[in-house]
This record gives sequence, structure tokens and C-alpha cells, in this order.
Amino acid sequence: MLKKILGALVALCLAAPLALAEIGDDGLHKADWIRDTFKDLSEDLAEANDEGKRLMLILEQRGCIYCKQMHEEVFSRPEIAAYLEENFFVVRINLYGDLEVTDFDGDMRSEKQMARKWGIMFTPTILFLDENVPEGSAATQATVAVMPGAFKAGTTIDMLTWVREKFYASDGPDAEFQRYHARKIAERAG
Repeated sequence: MLKKILGALVALCLAAPLALAEIGDDGLHKADWIRDTFKDLSEDLAEANDEGKRLMLILEQRGCIYCKQMHEEVFSRPEIAAYLEENFFVVRINLYGDLEVTDFDGDMRSEKQMARKWGIMFTPTILFLDENVPEGSAATQATVAVMPGAFKAGTTIDMLTWVREKFYASDGPDAEFQRYHARKIAERAG
């Protein structure tokens, strides 16, 4: 009996860091890899490129159970948090926020108005931007991939890697994310 109790306590202690995710005054999860910027996407893209990172926009909202799931079960995993920190310049847009966002086309709107312009209805939604955005383009026109909703760790790391390694631009079998992801699942199963 004592062994079972100790085993349960050890499991709880090991799982606790994954279950804890800091929430700010705005009701959104906080993470070291989320940048606090002026939300001028052209400036954010230039800074991302200068750092050798990919620009990633994550749209979330207060009270979103799927955002909570992503932050507590996926983004909190050390290997995923490290990959985000090393490879992505992440800017959060609050689906119902009032901060001003300047799109690549120069359009300035509140976060909630920009989310409407981009047709974002669900959270989380992640937009992965091209490294070169044609002048006059909106963010959605410069997106190389969209990750709508909550996914498990394997799908998330595969999408991050697929974007970072620019497989979407290749001519090979990995050009389609679903084929790449299926191959990675098979490799992990081993």
C-alpha cells in the first residue's frame, strides 16, 4: 500500500510542472518564448529574420480550453519549448484584444478587428509566415502553414520542424505535411 502511495506521489510531482502554466492579468498563458512586441508585423518579421528565426503568430483568447491544453500539455514540454525558443519568433494576438496590430499591408486595426480581417474564428490558431512577404500582402496571404486548434506534442513538433526546415517548399514527399507527419509517426513508433 505504501508503495502505491509513494508511486502516486512521485508521478504527481513529475507531472506537476507540465500542468502548471502561468496566466497573466489578461487571462492569457505566459511563456518565455512569446515576444512582447508593438505588433507591427513588418518589424516583427525583420527582427525574426535578423535572428535567423521564423515568424509565428499565435491567436488565443482568455478562457480557451484548447489554448490551456496546448500550454499545459504541449508547449510546456522542455523539447518543444526549447525548439520554439531557438527557432521561432512568436507573437501572440488576442482574439478579443484591443492592442493595435499593423499588418504587412500597412492596415492598422485592433487585435480583434485584425483577427476578423484574417478570418480567424477559433483558438488557438497558429500562422507560420514566409520569410519574405511581398509588399502589400496581408498576413494570411504570406502564411506558409496554418495550425488551427489544439494538437498533441507529436503533431506540434512535426509542424514546427516542417515549417522550420521549409519542407513545404520542397519537391519531395515531405512537401505535404500529412505525408511528412505520417513518416515521423512511423519513425517514432520504430
